[in-house]
Amino acid sequence: MNLLLVLPLVIPLLTATFSLLAWRRLAIQRKLAVVGTAALLGGGVALLTLVWTRGIVATQLGAWPAPFGITLVADMFSAIMVVLAGVIGLAVAVYSLASMDEPRESFGYYPLLQILLMGVCGAFLTGDFFNLYVWFEVMLMASFVLLALGGEPDQLRGAIKYVTLNLLASALFLAAVGILYGVTGTLNMADLARKLSAVAEPGTMTALAMLFLMAFGIKAAVFPLFFWLPASYHTPPVAVSAVFAGLLTKVGVYALIRVFTLIFVADAGYTHTLILVIAGLTMVTGVLGAAAQHEFRRILSFHIISQIGYMILGLGLAGLTDSPAISTLALAGSVFYIMHHIIVKTNLFLVSGVAQRLGGSFELKELGGLYRADPGLTVLFLIPALSLAGMPPLSGFFAKLSLVQAGLGAEQYVIVAVALVVGLLTLFSMTKIWAEAFWKAAPADSPRQTLSAAEKRNLLLPIGMLAAMTVTIGLAAEPVFALATRAAEQLTDRDAYIRTVLGEPQ
Repeated sequence: MNLLLVLPLVIPLLTATFSLLAWRRLAIQRKLAVVGTAALLGGGVALLTLVWTRGIVATQLGAWPAPFGITLVADMFSAIMVVLAGVIGLAVAVYSLASMDEPRESFGYYPLLQILLMGVCGAFLTGDFFNLYVWFEVMLMASFVLLALGGEPDQLRGAIKYVTLNLLASALFLAAVGILYGVTGTLNMADLARKLSAVAEPGTMTALAMLFLMAFGIKAAVFPLFFWLPASYHTPPVAVSAVFAGLLTKVGVYALIRVFTLIFVADAGYTHTLILVIAGLTMVTGVLGAAAQHEFRRILSFHIISQIGYMILGLGLAGLTDSPAISTLALAGSVFYIMHHIIVKTNLFLVSGVAQRLGGSFELKELGGLYRADPGLTVLFLIPALSLAGMPPLSGFFAKLSLVQAGLGAEQYVIVAVALVVGLLTLFSMTKIWAEAFWKAAPADSPRQTLSAAEKRNLLLPIGMLAAMTVTIGLAAEPVFALATRAAEQLTDRDAYIRTVLGEPQ
């Protein structure tokens, strides 16, 4: 058994266990959170290095051969996602030291955060649909409690909407899994990829593809299934909002990319055209929703939706071209965009928390003067904000550029125009936050607060780290894009995935 495949699951599980054993000792829980997420990041980097050098790796738990046992498998895409989960987990854990209130800490915030990270990593590494469903449910349970932790009325309203629609997604997913097993007799993804080509009923496969698209579409918050996200993500503490914004919807996007590059590829003309249309509508509705908002975190929440459209844009383009080079470029653009967005969006939520601490509100009309109060925070806001809008030389520019190039290569000019216009509207939203919260003078009755040295260190350190990563990805776009390209090449090489998982000779 390859231990590096198991570590991203074992590390957060052990950290959560030890945190529960230290239930009444919050100082120990805080230290465990930072150490555990740092170890998760280290394990993810080691796994990524292994996959880069050896290619796709797989292991069978309990010594049961595939497709009968539990399979863990890592290609470049899943290994990159595990590393990003470690990055975001560490940033949020450090940020929580200064931002999380003691009552929430006392009711299990740190163990729940670790369980959430375990569910996220499990979804990235699993090799069969049933265990993907299990990891989704682990994530749902942990995220629901984190969302409702504290019991404030807005939280509870948001949590009810969140859990209701996500339970609907889980029901659709489970129904699709049951039908899929009835048709093929297996739930192992590699085995399914091999067997589905022999299924004689194309209508059944299309119906199953639509069920999975709906289930994962709710998880990913695509149009028109996104209403739960802006109703809930602005209600919990900022640290919780940040980890949700960075990771949860990306698990849905990951599942969409995995399924529609490995399993449902026979009817790509229909399914990927639909995905392309959904991508465009998701981009437009999300950015228009953001333009209509005047609360810091609600603007960012709608922008999550908008940016999800870019992530699935590459998936749609990849299935609508006969050119392997353009297909690889489109998928590489999606992977690169996911990498960029996870870092940038988490950072913007963390910045919103510091802005609220200094200005006393998330409402833009009640904020102001942050540029004069803290010029350093202003710079740390501008870096992810401009990157989100796609300004060079930051990471967002290269992420959008690769998708635009793929769209032009696939001759999908309408969606390219939509992507460019949405980028301009994104810049408008970011300049609105800049003008209202940072540039204009603070309202006369606005409460001014200051941060202690320890608070400032714990709040700004993760923000600075993520901002530095954004700049680095932009300035070193070529090697980072090489990672994304390798991931895209493995996504398009279904035979290599199947051989590795099923243990067939090369």
